[in-house]
Amino acid sequence: MCGIVGYVGPRDAAPILIEGLRRLEYRGYDSAGIAVMTANGKVFIEKKAGKLTNLTEHLNGDTPAGGPGIGHTRWATHGLPNDTNAHPHADCTGQLALIHNGIIENYVEIKARLVAEGHRFISETDTEVLAHLIETKYHGDLVEAVRAALGEVRGAYAIGVMHTDHPERIVGARMNVPLIVGLGDGEGFLASDVPAILEHTKNVVILHEGDIADVTPTGTRILSLDGTEVQRDTTEIRWDIEAAEKGGFPHFTLKEIYEQPHAIQESLRGRVAANGSVRLTELDGVADRLREIDRVYIVGCGTASYAAHVAAYLIQEWVGIPATMQVGSEMRYSPPPLDERTLVIGVSQSGETADTLAPLKLAAERGAAIVVVTNVVGSAITRAADAVCYLQAGPEIAVASTKAFVTQVLVLQMIALHLAGLRGTMPSNRIRTYGLALRTLPRLAAQTLKLAPQIKKLAQRFAGARDFIFIGRGVGFPIAMEGALKLKELSYVHAEGYAAGELKHGPIALLDPETPLVAIATQGAIYEKVASNVAEARARSAPVIAIATEGDDQIDHYAQDVIYVPETPEAISPVIAVLPLQILAYEIAVARGTDVDQPRNLAKSVTVE
Repeated sequence: MCGIVGYVGPRDAAPILIEGLRRLEYRGYDSAGIAVMTANGKVFIEKKAGKLTNLTEHLNGDTPAGGPGIGHTRWATHGLPNDTNAHPHADCTGQLALIHNGIIENYVEIKARLVAEGHRFISETDTEVLAHLIETKYHGDLVEAVRAALGEVRGAYAIGVMHTDHPERIVGARMNVPLIVGLGDGEGFLASDVPAILEHTKNVVILHEGDIADVTPTGTRILSLDGTEVQRDTTEIRWDIEAAEKGGFPHFTLKEIYEQPHAIQESLRGRVAANGSVRLTELDGVADRLREIDRVYIVGCGTASYAAHVAAYLIQEWVGIPATMQVGSEMRYSPPPLDERTLVIGVSQSGETADTLAPLKLAAERGAAIVVVTNVVGSAITRAADAVCYLQAGPEIAVASTKAFVTQVLVLQMIALHLAGLRGTMPSNRIRTYGLALRTLPRLAAQTLKLAPQIKKLAQRFAGARDFIFIGRGVGFPIAMEGALKLKELSYVHAEGYAAGELKHGPIALLDPETPLVAIATQGAIYEKVASNVAEARARSAPVIAIATEGDDQIDHYAQDVIYVPETPEAISPVIAVLPLQILAYEIAVARGTDVDQPRNLAKSVTVE
């Protein structure tokens, strides 16, 4: 959840750390801090609760010269988000500073032992315990001290450590939490994510579970927890820093909404041919296994779970085998049947979602085939997989997912079509028909985004509403849930998504003139059923906003406001139907004055259970 950045090299560290933290603040913004080794060999630490601006305003440009340095932006787990609990944390000597993303599960017992040995603790965090534990292991070799200390901890971590005895070194390590090393010209970097260091280097090493990185200006040495040196490949990042900047938009969220036509195009590239044929070469290596599966589970959390829900509908319909969505945080604790005839598809934008990783590991242990859908090359989820389908969406900075969700749905639609072709459950001409429909989506998405002025006016009218209900049927049901989630995340307005037929089984009691209902009412096999559910809401005097298909001349009899989107086949429609809901949530949030890019209490990547 937290953001980590570290620098070692000839330049002053502080400006590099501050800029890196600015690019990582989407990962957590409860507090921020830096530690820098000054020219007199002391560790300067400054940290402030709240957003990074609190720290920078406090420093007022007065940052110490020197290096190395480490920086951190926090999403609080253990301990309140205040100055004391902010990172970096120091040991008793003040010579060692440490930053940490994750949770040390056995910190209480370690802390009790350290207190008995005379260590003094200042904060309520589990992180400070790790700083003192490394202190007890330190006998001149910082890498060995970190390795020995990590051998005693349980949990998840990505850490950066510096010590006054080692002015040419920072040490990083990871377990179940992302961490990368940047390789510069005579300098080295640590970071949670690429944007923090992309201004300085495009060459990164993605650390694996249990890796310890000894980062110096002349290079990086990587060891495993048992002390064995290991080799890791260097990855060249092919996008530039401008791709992670706002580009003139007032918020990253809006920028990423408008990037969706391009993201869709990139996801389709090389997968859907001009004649509509669909083939994912990424799945060629598991083709034989995919022919033998007899059930599918699609695993995700939050937004990804709604994309998974769409996929379950389509796989079951097109491939003819049982397929269900599994909530990642629940699946491990109440697992469905898993064996070598099971396909498990994991969906995670970051590829580091702990609640998704855990059930995938369980499924792999039980012999299931694992396919993952992610946006981040080399992320943890890819190492648990038999095959990987990348979103190709480009960097997504805003905490609330937009273009990643749309491309998750799209890639899962292509996987479903690929499976249908591989297993012969759908005629090739029908697959091509769907493929040609997919190829129209970049144009149709751009056309749909032109509805923004109409949607903004709606948002301004309904910005004062305290509750919303969203409904849909079939593949529209998960889009209703996603629309409700976006509104909750961005505007803090209470919203719920329901299967439209369930409205009369309880939720209809909530409807009144102050509670708007948003209906996904695009054309499809059960359109008339949705229209009936909309009529039920209208009869209770609830304001109704319908997302409907161009040319529909019936829906306006039931809905006061209609947003007409371009026509697409029902199975393909989620990619287009969700776009007005994203804009509606965004504009209501802007009208209410919330922090759109960094909603309270949320973080971009949830790397702890």
